[in-house]
Amino acid sequence: MDWKNTLVFGMARSGIAAAELLLSKGAAVTLCDMRTLDKFEGQLDALIEKGAKLMLGEAHPEERLEGFDLVVVSPGIRLDHPAIARAKELKIPVMAEIELAYRFSKGTLMAVTGTNGKTTTTTLLGEICKNAGLRTHVVGNIGIPYTGAVMDMQDGDMTVCEISSFMMETSSTFHPHVCAVLNITPDHLDRHGTMENYVALKERIFENCTHEDFVILNADDAVTRGMADRARGRAVWFSSRHDVDYGAFVRDGQVVFGTPERFEAICPVDKIIIPGEHNLQNALAATAMAMAAGIAPDAIGRTLTTFTGVEHRIEFVCEVKGVRFINDSKGTNVDSSIQAVRAMKAPTVMILGGYDKHCDFTPLVEEIVKAPIKRIALIGVTAEQIAETLDRCGFQDYEHFGKDFEACVRACYAWSGPGWNVLLSPSCASWDMFKDYEERGRIFKQIAAGLGAAE
Repeated sequence: MDWKNTLVFGMARSGIAAAELLLSKGAAVTLCDMRTLDKFEGQLDALIEKGAKLMLGEAHPEERLEGFDLVVVSPGIRLDHPAIARAKELKIPVMAEIELAYRFSKGTLMAVTGTNGKTTTTTLLGEICKNAGLRTHVVGNIGIPYTGAVMDMQDGDMTVCEISSFMMETSSTFHPHVCAVLNITPDHLDRHGTMENYVALKERIFENCTHEDFVILNADDAVTRGMADRARGRAVWFSSRHDVDYGAFVRDGQVVFGTPERFEAICPVDKIIIPGEHNLQNALAATAMAMAAGIAPDAIGRTLTTFTGVEHRIEFVCEVKGVRFINDSKGTNVDSSIQAVRAMKAPTVMILGGYDKHCDFTPLVEEIVKAPIKRIALIGVTAEQIAETLDRCGFQDYEHFGKDFEACVRACYAWSGPGWNVLLSPSCASWDMFKDYEERGRIFKQIAAGLGAAE
């Protein structure tokens, strides 16, 4: 290891895990964050006991970077931060947490990116690997830091990593054996500026692949179809709508893998538990990745017919006096919430709004107008923008709740009746009101459970 004096910038989960890994490798580590020590409620104590130094709560950390050999940056830190710019001026390498983890990892790496479906596909693929008898680590943007698993890795292990565009900004040697780009729709343009930049970051997942690797692409998505000529590695397709040259598709009600002339049946489509066409696409993507990795079809089929989904993604929470509460807090962009709206078959009250990622809500509202969405509760920074879009599209049954999330959920319940749904699918990030989408989803579930207990 060439780094003796390292700075870890951003002390959320991935930063803490990166610091632990670096300390275990004998590096001197300084922890950097805009928060002061008291805000961490003891989360850094173990690192401090192991010798980590602190650079916390400083307004200008860029003034203290000389002498460091490496800066490991958490995904939440923007690359236009003055400290990152200063590190580059000083020619200090700036490295993503996943890049650090990759350099110390063992076994085989599979990686999943795209705008929507990443967590479901990653979790499903991890379950397939486990059911195939492989020692498996499911890590990355899914909430479990890649660096946190590295010290437990052995040769022969399988790592399944969910990758966000933020993570790819400072990667360089990251090289999965099997990777997938699930789909691309506008997202995170507040950070990346243009769709061209966003797409380029997604494509970095396969920039180090070779002819011995596999790149899984969505044949039903125009943007991912266009990646085939640039993909390094063998292209493997998936499609829920038509046959593909080589990959996973649907034939006579079966998920199959191969070519239109010669394929192997995996499982019946109607036996897949997770609902909706978007989840069929996730299942097909996971099938294509697993088959490319050499996993037996029976393990894949067995998992597809038993996997019940992931927390915070169109998750049934509870039923209170006939009202079903559905947690789709992971619906953090327009396309993701469109999938949740399409899954609603009963009268539904929907919660929308949150942090502004500079997205156009028109496609979502056009879908809402056609769906059984009866009323909308608006929260967060984007509430007014969404209201303007609702007005323009002729949907006027909505109400503003600002940042009073509990009042919002309670009102949604009061508006509903037996056989109705209350759907949290904000179509926005959570950072204006919550630490992350997981906290937003947990609080929604707590409020719903409280309503049930009160009945």
